[in-house]
Amino acid sequence: MKKLRIITAFLLLITLTAVTACNPLADDEEEVEQYVEVEKGDLLLTVSGSGNIETSKDANLSFGAGGRIARIYVEEGDRVTKGEVLAELETDSLELAQDQAEYALTQAEVALTQAELSQKTAEYNLDNVRDQKDALELALFKAQIDIDQAKYNLEQTQDLYTWSDIKIAQADVDEAERYLEYCLEQLYKYLPELEGGVYPKIEEDFPKSEGYKVWQDRIVHAQARLNTAKDRLEAMQSGRDTEETAIKRKRLEAAEMAEAQAQKNLVELTEDIAIKELQVNAAKATVEQAKQSVALARQSLEQAEKDLTEAVITAPFDGLVASITADKGDVMPSPAMSPQRIITMIDPTSMELVVEVDEIDIPEVEVGQEVIITLDALPDKEFAGVVGIIYPLAIEIGGVIVYKVKIELNMPEDSGVRVGMSAEADIVLASRTDVLLVPDRAVSEDSEGNSVVNVVIEDDELEERPVVVGISDGFDTEIISGLKVGETILARSKRR
Repeated sequence: MKKLRIITAFLLLITLTAVTACNPLADDEEEVEQYVEVEKGDLLLTVSGSGNIETSKDANLSFGAGGRIARIYVEEGDRVTKGEVLAELETDSLELAQDQAEYALTQAEVALTQAELSQKTAEYNLDNVRDQKDALELALFKAQIDIDQAKYNLEQTQDLYTWSDIKIAQADVDEAERYLEYCLEQLYKYLPELEGGVYPKIEEDFPKSEGYKVWQDRIVHAQARLNTAKDRLEAMQSGRDTEETAIKRKRLEAAEMAEAQAQKNLVELTEDIAIKELQVNAAKATVEQAKQSVALARQSLEQAEKDLTEAVITAPFDGLVASITADKGDVMPSPAMSPQRIITMIDPTSMELVVEVDEIDIPEVEVGQEVIITLDALPDKEFAGVVGIIYPLAIEIGGVIVYKVKIELNMPEDSGVRVGMSAEADIVLASRTDVLLVPDRAVSEDSEGNSVVNVVIEDDELEERPVVVGISDGFDTEIISGLKVGETILARSKRR
């Protein structure tokens, strides 16, 4: 509720109550007239509230690790700066734990390096045997090509002669036979005549002439020629060239042996690849396990470093030591079991005030509005503030609905303001400086609802003059236009 409006309403309530008690019809009220001069001045429209000064920046400090307190460097009321060491635990065991964690991390990293090297070696070996497999597959392919080529060559050797060659060879045989028959016919001419149809049986009975001997030699040669022609024809007809066929058959056998060996080597290498793949997978698993060990060791080291760091309490900001709840030598439990506050700090320059504002006035309050603060303990001083938060939830106090408003303060160090002091806040809704002011009771309305003021003119006559009004604090009203400084106006009020 506006501060001055509350006072006016309260006085009016008392007046009306008194009038009603004495005279319900209020017949004994009389109008009082007063002449006032139009002046310039300042006007504030405010909403008031009260509360107690609080600090907006404080900290309850505790150790992040358990142990015995070695030192407390401050006392209550000491001023400290951000980062200053306030207290610390005995750290021998924590330092030992940190050293052990560092050693464990180093060992885990070495094991990881070795595992990664083993993995690379296994992968290198696997790549090598895979390359060998590729080479063997190529060799097998070439061996199969050699087999096909050898088979083809052998078939070509077995089918060495064409049909025309065979026909020629057959003609040679026929000619050799005819020549042999011819020679025989010529030889027969030299034989003696048949005696009783029988040739002579003894050699002495054959003629001894030169012609007989010539044809006898020719028959021998003719028979040899015929035998040769027949052998050649038989060889052609059987398709065999024994020596060349044997060579090419051996080549085929060698190609088949090479293929079989390549097949055997490929099977063995495939098995070796399977083994090396298992070795690579095992190496990878070892690397992953080593990585996990490194991660765990690093976490242990980080925790040890954290415990060592949290064995020291430092000031989180510049401020005052408000309280200390432990002594040197006290044993602090692990914060995971029972965290214990050791030191409380406040920032005396960062304060706030929470006041309660009536629901009628809260719609006019906005974040960022200026606030004038007065303290019961320092009545001669005023302090500045600003509306920081308007809490959305309503509170009922004595049947009245109010809302809490947080006011941010920025007090100088030598202000004398202390946490807990009672304070009154006037939230400035509007302000005017060096404006025309008249009493509220001097302003009335004409029949059309326009604001008017009775102005004194010559011969003490009154002139009803329309005016444009601005803000009002319940006592004075701002005149925007219609009057001038120094003019006299009539202000009316009623009294008993």
